[in-house]
Amino acid sequence: MNGTEPASPSAFDKARTGLWTSLQKHLTTVYAAESAFVKAVAFTDSFPFPASAASEEQLHDYEQQRRALRDLFTDETTQLDTLVKAIRLKGYAEDEKKQLYLLLLGYMDIAATIFARLHTQVPVRQPKDEDLEETTDRFARVQKFARLNIKGIAGLLGGF
Repeated sequence: MNGTEPASPSAFDKARTGLWTSLQKHLTTVYAAESAFVKAVAFTDSFPFPASAASEEQLHDYEQQRRALRDLFTDETTQLDTLVKAIRLKGYAEDEKKQLYLLLLGYMDIAATIFARLHTQVPVRQPKDEDLEETTDRFARVQKFARLNIKGIAGLLGGF
């Protein structure tokens, strides 16, 4: 190299750029699902809502959009779990891993507020959804794991 040629990106730079691009696409998908869900629940601004607050068609649309958001939540959680494990196993330096976890955590914080609608914007009598509870617990575990890896063991022990 003569000093004017750009250095080729490292494996980490490629991973970070790829993750950033992927998370932007995922956010677009999550925002679209949120928008559809918000439209489907526009018949009320009080939660939990009585079924009598909506027509049969509105309730059907609500259930359809809720199911789509719930399925997306499950899919995203599975992918995030896989990504966190992949970061942990890669041979990146600790600071590089923290950067990747920060990108994931930023996405997860945004996604968590959207997916929380599945728990708050519900009818008065919502049947128990064990799959949603399991996904919510798993999402929280992945989020906590990312936070712990950003803080690191030294950060955890620094408070003692």
